[in-house]
Amino acid sequence: MSEFEFITSTGEKIPITINVRRGARNITLRPKAGDNRHIEITRPWIASNAAAIRFVEQKRRWLERFFANAPVRRHLQSGDWFDFLDMRVMVVYDAGVRGNKFVLNDDGTHTLFVGGDAGLIENRVRMFIKTELLKHIQEIIHTVPRDFWPRRICLRDTSSRWGSRSTTGTMSFSWRLGLAPYDVMRYVVMHELAHTKHMDHSPEFWATVRELYGFGVERARRWLNTYGAQLHQVL
Repeated sequence: MSEFEFITSTGEKIPITINVRRGARNITLRPKAGDNRHIEITRPWIASNAAAIRFVEQKRRWLERFFANAPVRRHLQSGDWFDFLDMRVMVVYDAGVRGNKFVLNDDGTHTLFVGGDAGLIENRVRMFIKTELLKHIQEIIHTVPRDFWPRRICLRDTSSRWGSRSTTGTMSFSWRLGLAPYDVMRYVVMHELAHTKHMDHSPEFWATVRELYGFGVERARRWLNTYGAQLHQVL
């Protein structure tokens, strides 16, 4: 149990860690979401812990908003459902399965059978999503002119960006796009491909995005802005 806690208006007790740094000039705080919700405080050695806690209270409204809006991650267990690119998928643990087995059901849903260690179900699901998502991204990229193609594609678990393109030609995507509708994932791919020609968000850039994506680009963009945070609630 932490020595200090921030108690939200809903009664949630969030641990506070206070670090002392001689080179620090001010008290700073960093709230952390995810599985281990906590607040990290850095204070100068001349400031007291009491002063640090008072600073937290001064930032209460901001912290309340941060934790209220931060997604609480839902962990998958055998028998749970998740969405994968417009497909409704149930994950089922089967100790007799080697690797993953993806099956189409009669009702149009899918079942993902995973084996191995029962404690690594989520790892196996993430591996499945990453492997299949990468295939879909490569297929989409191959539909545009070759001069848009990246030199390399990689998947990351980012919290602030859905995709990025470096000046060296590497294109990165959040693997959580596999939990989004297919058209939304495709929009992010086209968005990053457009950066091949325009490394900004100028009118010319958005014109290129619309040209690459086609009809419905604004709908996909709105979905991501409205519901994108929900993609961080699973796994």
